[in-house]
Formats: sequence, C-alpha cells, structure tokens
Amino acid sequence: MKVVIPQSELLESLKTVSRAVSGQNTLPVLGNILIKAEGKKLHFAATNLEISISNAIEADIKNEGSITVPAKILTSYTSLLGKSEDIELKIADGTALELNSKTSKTKIKGISADEFPQVSRVEGGTRLVLTGDQFRDAVHQVAFAAQENASRPILAGVFLVAKGKELKIVATDSYRLSEKKITLEKEVGDVSCVVPVRAFLEADRLMNGQDKIVITVAENQVMFAVGNTELVSRLIEGQFPPYEQILPKSHQTTIEVSREELALAVRRVSIFAKENNQHMKLEFLNDGTMSVSTDATQIGEEKTTIDVKIDGATNVIALNADYVLDVLGALTGDDKIMIEVEGKMNPAVFKRIKHQDFVHLIMPLKV
Repeated sequence: MKVVIPQSELLESLKTVSRAVSGQNTLPVLGNILIKAEGKKLHFAATNLEISISNAIEADIKNEGSITVPAKILTSYTSLLGKSEDIELKIADGTALELNSKTSKTKIKGISADEFPQVSRVEGGTRLVLTGDQFRDAVHQVAFAAQENASRPILAGVFLVAKGKELKIVATDSYRLSEKKITLEKEVGDVSCVVPVRAFLEADRLMNGQDKIVITVAENQVMFAVGNTELVSRLIEGQFPPYEQILPKSHQTTIEVSREELALAVRRVSIFAKENNQHMKLEFLNDGTMSVSTDATQIGEEKTTIDVKIDGATNVIALNADYVLDVLGALTGDDKIMIEVEGKMNPAVFKRIKHQDFVHLIMPLKV
C-alpha cells in the first residue's frame, strides 16, 4: 500500500471512525483502525463488535493494500502534523505503517488486516430518510430517557416503529418515557426495531452539519449513513414495553408555563432536593400560579411561585427534579411548554405547545 492524502482529510477520517474503538478490548486488533487502499479511495473502519464505523475518501492511491494501526497512536500523531501538509502512507516491514511528510518520518507498528473482523454493510431492509434537523431533534428529545447500562437490555435501546409516513421514536427507563413523531417524505412498509442508545447517540455525533441521514433497518442490524460515513449496529433482541398502554387518556389539569422560568425554579429546588433523592413537589393553584418546592432537608428548603396559565382543577404532584430538568433541557427551542396532570398517582405529561410531535411522561413520587 502506498497513498498520498492531505493531513486534514486523514485526521478527520481517523477521528470519525475511532469513535467505535473501545478502551477495554480483549483483542488487540479491536484497538486498531483498518486502513485499506482500493481503487481510487482510501477506506477506514473501526469496531468494538457491537457497532462499527467506516468511511471512504478519495486519495492518490499509488499501490493498493491494507493494514490495521492502533487508533489512539495514529490519531494523536496525525493531529501533530502540519494541517497543510500532504502525508504519504505506506506499509513497511509487512505490519508497520510508515508516515512521511515534508518535516517528519515515522513508523507505527500495526497488525495484519487479515485479523480485523469483517465490517458488514446493511444492503437490504427498509430505508428511513430523515433530515438532519429531524434526526437531531429526535436524539435530543428521546435518547436521554433510555438507560444505557440497564439490567434489562431492552431499556438500553431506542424503539423505532414506522408505518406509512409516520415514524415514532421512543425510549424509556421505566421511570420516564419520551415519544417523538416524525413525518417521513415517502411512505414505508411496517417496520420496528430497538437500536442501542449508544449507536443512536454516535450517529448524532456523525451528523456534523449534514442535512440528511439514511437509516436502513434489516433483520438484526441497522445502518446509519451520513455523507460518506456509515455506522452499523446490532439490534437489541426482545419486545419493547407496550408503552402506549400507559399514555394517559385523560387529565384534570393543564398548565402552560415558561420553560426557562420553570427550569430556573427547579434548579434552585434541586440544590436542596439532593438531600431527599431529588423529591420535588409541584402545586397547581386556581389563582393562576404554580409552586415548586421541596420539603425541609438537613441543608434547608426552597419554594418558588411561578405565574402560569391553568385550565382545570387545582392539583399537586411530586416528581424527580433531575427528570424534570432533563425534559426541559430537551426542549430548548420552546419558550413555553404544557404540563398535563390527572392526579398525584398518575404520570405527569410534558408536551410542546406549538407542535404535537412530542410527549414525555414522568412517573410520580409519593407526595
């Protein structure tokens, strides 16, 4: 293999695929990046056996070939080379990668490409095409509700279910739940799957200003294609909880409140609620106010009153302050939000006012 490539393009590809490299590998080759020169393109790939990330860029290929090189060393070294330099890559001594530039020359010991696991592509399956904004909003409004290291693997996933032109993206850790609805440009057949939340988050990090992402769902794999980069992940086996059964069918009280005012109030309360497992009480009064408070703890107590628009009966509910801050942080584009409450024993429902595409449930605590 002998290739010439600009330092900036080499570094960008290395940074992109190295996100799939795990720091806790039982096999040394899994700490490496596969570099393969073929045709007119230089291919890069990395995997931790759960997810894989690959991309390909055009380069001056003088000789074809392939090798794997430690991701951390190669990326760190490349970042210290001149940004305007062209870098020559070639295999030396069978399993070493030689990097030559105008100012430096180095060799990095690698491992034969034959030992690298095969990085598969998802060729068939159902294609879901989303705009960059649609996907980013879905990630930010849904993924936080999953439990990445859950004892139940299904709760460490994001549920995708599509029918016709509607795509629902859902996550839950059994204490809270987010559902985002997206309208697709083209109709698709019925499809559903559970994607590891880490793969969902990594796909979001690959967006980098791109205006489109294609999600291809196959029998046991999913592929996210962004520009010239592909992320392939295994799907989580099992049945996602029948979450629609717990979506409240009615409510006694509806509140419209400033998202920023509520967030500030909850942040103040959470300083004291930390001593009480983030237990926070919300009271909705018929005088057009709501109070946000915590019981007295060893370090003190707090109560804030906010002007709101209330429709319905007075009500009270206790919620986890951290969970409320999470959903408020997910709706940063909204000035005001809506909260629906049936009673102190029922989940609180958070919605957007201007759009009917999002719903978030938080299970109540004892008042």
